[in-house]
Amino acid sequence: MRSRWFVAALLIGSLASPVRASAQVVNGALAGAGTIPGVNQNGAIKVLPVRGNIYVLMGAGANITLSIGLDGVFMVDAGSAEMSDQVVAAIRSVQQFVEAKAAAAAPPVVYGAETRNSIVEARRADVPPKPIRFIVDTSIAPDHIGGNAAIANTGKTFTGGNVAGQLSDVGQGAAILGHENVQNRMANPPAGQQPVPTRAQLTDAYPTDAMKLSNFFNGEGIVLMHQPSAFTDGDSIVYFRGSDVIAAGEVFRTTTYPVMDVAKGGTINGIIEGLNHIIDLSVPEFRSEGGTIIIPAYGRISDIADVAYYRDMVTILRDRIQDMVKKGMTLDQVKAAAPTADYDGRYGATSGPWTTDMFIEAVYKTVPRGGSTK
Repeated sequence: MRSRWFVAALLIGSLASPVRASAQVVNGALAGAGTIPGVNQNGAIKVLPVRGNIYVLMGAGANITLSIGLDGVFMVDAGSAEMSDQVVAAIRSVQQFVEAKAAAAAPPVVYGAETRNSIVEARRADVPPKPIRFIVDTSIAPDHIGGNAAIANTGKTFTGGNVAGQLSDVGQGAAILGHENVQNRMANPPAGQQPVPTRAQLTDAYPTDAMKLSNFFNGEGIVLMHQPSAFTDGDSIVYFRGSDVIAAGEVFRTTTYPVMDVAKGGTINGIIEGLNHIIDLSVPEFRSEGGTIIIPAYGRISDIADVAYYRDMVTILRDRIQDMVKKGMTLDQVKAAAPTADYDGRYGATSGPWTTDMFIEAVYKTVPRGGSTK
């Protein structure tokens, strides 16, 4: 009997160990393990490999998610305007690394017709890096769209068939994608504010719940999904389906309480719905760890457990403040009651662009009245 139990234990251990080993690899990637040869990691901008063709660029404003491969570059957000040159330089460095790795792994080509394909062309040292093809604006915040014009002008839009010539007014730059509410706010700002320059505005706006890229890019499908009434009324999250990576935009941060621009349609319930959406899309590898990788607007690379913890925290604070509103408390009374006190050590701030008081005020203004949390 003892020998049978011993054999069973060995079998269970051998079956479980690949799961544990795999989870360790994923957690290493989540922690930003690994460096990219040729990319300067000592400056303001840091570049981390995420999974497959996906990289994240940090330090140029909001986090920038990149898909880099033989099809070119797909960007999620463009960072701040003043960091554009450094962003482009970092992207080019990663491209050189990616294309050199692809060339080294490709089998030798010895037949005439195949010597003209794109893989062989990518091997040639005298061929320039593939262009930046797409930029997605997940919101209208300056730290997300500031680099639009400068970075798009370094790229190229490929058109054909019945769409040829439709982008002549924007030259040969990269396409800029986003929800139509972002474009409306770019072109029609409030009185006293100037519109966003034409070249920095969207070239393709989607009005529906989602927009699929019309074909695979760097070997995978990419879907833009509208998340209404979260940070603003025009937020998008971007799902890289093959890599199983989600760029969350301002729906999720790991560094502060969630930011809501109430004047532009942001609400606390929209944030919570967005976090729930990300959780619904995500699949953990093992016991809520690993699996789908989520890239926040600010902060570290995360997984479903990180988003679920953040969602729970935001929901608890929403309910506390809503209960105070139901009791008739004023905004000053709510602030004095310190409903966020037990989370302030992790997410709170008394100075900077988004303070605890600003978060409480945004929640106070946007929680539903009348007892409903919907």
